[in-house]
Amino acid sequence: MAVRAVRGAVQLERDEAGHMSEQVEELLAAVLERNGLEADDLISIWFTATPDLHSDFPAAAARRIGIVDVPLICAQELDIEGAMPRVVRLLAHVETDLPKSRIAHVYLGAAAALRKDIAQ
Repeated sequence: MAVRAVRGAVQLERDEAGHMSEQVEELLAAVLERNGLEADDLISIWFTATPDLHSDFPAAAARRIGIVDVPLICAQELDIEGAMPRVVRLLAHVETDLPKSRIAHVYLGAAAALRKDIAQ
């Protein structure tokens, strides 16, 4: 079993707690599904949100879907001029048998433009 890092991001349509929760839950579900992972495979997750998001903590969505015994942290993304607005990103550390080349990084919707080189 190896420790791997999985990246992901989603752009929100609006800064509302319910919408953030829905989008982050979808992102987490896609990361787990596309990599054949379960919550027990998670070591930790870092979430970042762009400075224009204030409605909720992205990690709260993880707790709501049952990811309760995994260390989670939220931070603010750098405020770079011209950056895509309303984006939640994640970096999950996981235990998996997948080689690095088979890790599926998940960029949903418009966020796929952030990393065209690795977006699935």
